[in-house]
Amino acid sequence: MQEVKILWADDEIDLLRPHIMFLESKGYNVTTVNNGPEAVEQVEGSHFDIVFLDENMPGLTGLEVLPRIKQLDPSVPIIMITKSEEEAIMEEAIGSKISDYLIKPVNPNQILLSVKKHLDQKRLVSEKTNTVYSRQFREISMELMNDMDREEWGDIYRKLTFWSSELESNTDQSMSEILEMQHREANDRFCKYISRHYIDWMKSPQSAPVMSHNVFARKILPHLKGSSSSSVFLIVVDNLRFDQWKVMKPMLQEFFRIDEEDLYLSILPTATQYARNALFSGLLPSQMEDIYPDLWRNEDDDGGKNLFEEQFLDRQLKHHDLNVKCSYNKITNLNAGRKLVEGFSGLLNNKLNVVVYNFVDMLSHARTEMEVIKELADDEAAYRSLTASWFKHSPLLDFFKKAAEAKAKVILTTDHGTVRVQNPIKVIGDRNTNSNLRYKTGKNLNFNPKEVFEIRNPKEAFLPKINVSSSYIFAREADFFVYPNNYNHFVNFYRNTFQHGGISMEEMLIPLVFLQSKQL
Repeated sequence: MQEVKILWADDEIDLLRPHIMFLESKGYNVTTVNNGPEAVEQVEGSHFDIVFLDENMPGLTGLEVLPRIKQLDPSVPIIMITKSEEEAIMEEAIGSKISDYLIKPVNPNQILLSVKKHLDQKRLVSEKTNTVYSRQFREISMELMNDMDREEWGDIYRKLTFWSSELESNTDQSMSEILEMQHREANDRFCKYISRHYIDWMKSPQSAPVMSHNVFARKILPHLKGSSSSSVFLIVVDNLRFDQWKVMKPMLQEFFRIDEEDLYLSILPTATQYARNALFSGLLPSQMEDIYPDLWRNEDDDGGKNLFEEQFLDRQLKHHDLNVKCSYNKITNLNAGRKLVEGFSGLLNNKLNVVVYNFVDMLSHARTEMEVIKELADDEAAYRSLTASWFKHSPLLDFFKKAAEAKAKVILTTDHGTVRVQNPIKVIGDRNTNSNLRYKTGKNLNFNPKEVFEIRNPKEAFLPKINVSSSYIFAREADFFVYPNNYNHFVNFYRNTFQHGGISMEEMLIPLVFLQSKQL
């Protein structure tokens, strides 16, 4: 371990000799001075890992020396030691950005604890985190051997998401690599789980878990049928992963309590035109095509594929005999977000207010297309960080604050997530094959069946069948589809980008959160 250098400034330094000998016996290098000017001189001439500073020295006091040391070395932790317990002195010291303060008389163990807390904390936390994760690694590995249901898969994904966040600043890179390996194994088994059960869920709606097409009826509708006269805000942040919700959560907990935090399953394909239309219509894609041909758009149709969400929502409400005043807003840029906040009071006359917020979707597409975003979000941790930074300064957070002030009920969800793709899978299709990297639909698709989840008969999965011989294939885990021609160019361009449309925990297990204002 690299030698730790401590500077201790106290006009009674000779009386503290036992403390200094104790620190030196623990391997620390302690330099002592008995006045403020010498303390400043020492910091000018040498680097110290931590400084102990007596507050009440004659001449230059500790509070006067403090800013001079900080000017020389802003990052050095300074522990103020004082005889006084006066609140004003403590507040002045804390306001001057000390790391900690101790009240005399101090004992050697207090000093040692302070050193460890400020210098060894990162290492100690890292070691403790590694120990706990090592124990849970074995537990998760055992669980993955079982035939789990949807709720158990949700628990696994929550655990892996938690550890991904906990280990992102870990100094031991090997633990992050072990977690990544376990996450890949979990995703492999999750894809097999979806492949085994998906068609059965479509055929037997009563046995299906909460999914895109039934989440409104099962989870949201009860909040609209209650006797409460307060407004309900349904906020759909497009493309929001569970780990992104987790970085937004602390900011929202300042204003809301979390009544329920759940995960539900996106339908396949995990793409906006399928999953979000299913959310608002309460129907599966082929049902939308059959019942509302005026609203549904297929892959080969021109124009936007989800331009009629408001109409789908209106018809679903009527289907459930729910005659409530409702608003719908889709936010695709900063100015639209600001206008939404400015007009907030006008929404309180509605029983239901739906807001679709598209920033995260734009972020994932920018991550593919813009080199600067690629550098800012080159892995999951950076992607989460960018999401947190956006949300902290966004009109959407202001909108949440106003909803909390109005004591409104808020439901936050999404339509699907994204996965960072790594492994190219070759596929051949004609020119009418869709362009999505995580699923393909068309006729005469050529691929290795061992590398995909194939739905040969789209009607079994309630998917539109554009041609007689149309089928669907879905990429699994971190795979993405690439055509053989110009293969290397597209592999290099799309690898490590965030995509959606296929099967992974990140895309399919998505957040559904019920928030209640703390002002109630």
